[in-house]
Amino acid sequence: MSLRLSPCLIFYLAIWIPIFGLSYEVGAQTVSEAKIEEVVAKVKPALVRIRVVFAEYDEGREIKYEATGSGVIITKEGHVVTNHHVAGHATRLFCTMATKEEIEAELVGKDPLTDIAVIKLNPRPAREFPVAAFGDSDQMNVGDGVLAMGSPMALSQSVTLGIVSNTEMIMPSFMGPWSRVTEDGEDVGSFVRWIGHDAPIYPGNSGGPLVNINGEIIGINEIWAGLSGAIPGNLAKAVADQIISQSRVKRSWLGVIVQPRLKHSPIERGILVSGALKGSPADQAGLMPGDVVVRLAGQDVDVRFEEELPAFNRLVAEQPIGKEMELLVLRNNEEKRLAITPIEREEAYPQQQELKQWGITARNLSFVIAKEMKLDSTDGVLVTSIRPGGPAGDAKPPLAEETVIAEVNGKPIKNLDALKAVTEEITQGKTEPVPTLVAFEQKGGRIITVAKVGIKELEDPGVEVQKAWLPVESQVITRDIARQLGKPDLMGFRITEIYPDSAAQKAGLQVGDLITALDGEPLEASAPEHYEILGQRIRQYKIGTVAQLTVIRGDQNQSIPVELLGAPKESKEMKKYRDENFEFTARDITYKDKVREKWPLDQSGVLVEEVKPGGWATLGKLDVGDLILEIDGEAIQDAERLEKKMKAIANARPEAAVFQVRRGIHTLFLEFEPKWENVV
Repeated sequence: MSLRLSPCLIFYLAIWIPIFGLSYEVGAQTVSEAKIEEVVAKVKPALVRIRVVFAEYDEGREIKYEATGSGVIITKEGHVVTNHHVAGHATRLFCTMATKEEIEAELVGKDPLTDIAVIKLNPRPAREFPVAAFGDSDQMNVGDGVLAMGSPMALSQSVTLGIVSNTEMIMPSFMGPWSRVTEDGEDVGSFVRWIGHDAPIYPGNSGGPLVNINGEIIGINEIWAGLSGAIPGNLAKAVADQIISQSRVKRSWLGVIVQPRLKHSPIERGILVSGALKGSPADQAGLMPGDVVVRLAGQDVDVRFEEELPAFNRLVAEQPIGKEMELLVLRNNEEKRLAITPIEREEAYPQQQELKQWGITARNLSFVIAKEMKLDSTDGVLVTSIRPGGPAGDAKPPLAEETVIAEVNGKPIKNLDALKAVTEEITQGKTEPVPTLVAFEQKGGRIITVAKVGIKELEDPGVEVQKAWLPVESQVITRDIARQLGKPDLMGFRITEIYPDSAAQKAGLQVGDLITALDGEPLEASAPEHYEILGQRIRQYKIGTVAQLTVIRGDQNQSIPVELLGAPKESKEMKKYRDENFEFTARDITYKDKVREKWPLDQSGVLVEEVKPGGWATLGKLDVGDLILEIDGEAIQDAERLEKKMKAIANARPEAAVFQVRRGIHTLFLEFEPKWENVV
């Protein structure tokens, strides 16, 4: 299982060594072994390891991955607080309890600005859970003892010990943009001052609690950057409470860009305005670069250092949405009062989605994205990636990343919902892609193109004209082989395999026989490149003809009559089925498959030919070469039966589908647990 790294986390392997002894010096405190055991016993029942199936978007596809993180139960109903970067993009969530029980969970809400998410356990039947309580993170001081609890390296319920090293840790701007902790376009450090501590955390600890020596949560572990960093518990609790009550966090937004006062500025109060986004409340209120805000909604403002920026941003976010307030600013050393009305802060980067019929991934436009792209409005759909060879990529001119779909067949496209609705109209009942007129914005211009929208079903490969066939495998008798056999002038083919229950076997041919002539005509094959001569000669016969093979067996020459029957179908002639929801392709099995794998000749099933990386089939551990025997207990004799079954599953949308497969000499049961979105 893969591990998803925390932002800015340096990945390294380490062995966690349990703490032994009677007592430990932790900063200025002496913490007894009994006290640590008491804290662990208090919090451990509420710890969970979170296994996440999450999605990323690339090359026009939603690509699924698995990762692990940590969390802690904070309500008896089963609400779990963790990091946004652990669960915020989850499509499926599974939590392992301290009892080793695994319970599925659902995402309640997320907040990328603080990197906090809340998930909820869904046991059957419902029950109450043990919880861990929050303490007051504002009361933590440098030197206080703390325990980091979670699931490092996916190892459940681990504890490390340390002290608080810094109560207002930030990522300094001089370290450059690479040091910023960003989630979905939000700069976490603009809102969060981390509790720095030296209790070791590792990949997988993300989302786990940082606990004081009273067994109270005073932080949610998030990053490692020399020191471990935890989101303060008071902030995490406030965000989690909002998510639990209303599924999201509402904040005010002004659209003002600020920074600490310049080092050599004579002004001794306030925060420096470096800009206001056009069309934002700050712009409409008349804020200008160079203004210094000294009072906001009656509260004095003073930001001289970077560490003080998050507090100002939180102050702005806490103001009532839609209610006018007053700003007092210094402009050219004179005080000026401005009226400003905050609006609700929207997502910086709206959630991406895959549109299979277009071969793209896309998202809605936010105000900030539209401004960055110098667009006049947020109408349209932003293309974030293109599938090579898909409808959008094959259009001429093609759509590309960072283009905005504005119209489809003359209909304005306001957002993703509108695009999906139009797509449904276009493709309803169609089995072939539909040429569609598309207008899109690119580099300030509006371009039109035609994209063939829809999913092209696999074509029936058809059946090739059946030819006569000698049911054996053979190799050319090369000059070197002939000399070693003591017959330097020998030419022809040596039988390496005889197909079972075939005309060749019935005729008495054997492995090792040397075929030198066909109906008296020599087979002039003496080099590897002559390997097709025997097959070409055989295919010239009519099916049902009896051919006389001249064969050397040991020291004897024999003439063996063999009836030439029709050749079995090749793999390219077999019916295939491609499932767009689980993202795999399988075909009917051939006679040669059965022989090669030593399956019974009456073996049924379908052979997996392709499994796309990052699809539900991949996560279910389906592999190329697997023979699908059953799905949910129903026998799958062929590709036609597979297609009917998979379409029935797509209509029913079950929590899981169980595939029985044969893999080599083993039979396995694979459990697929899809999230039913964008069903085809």
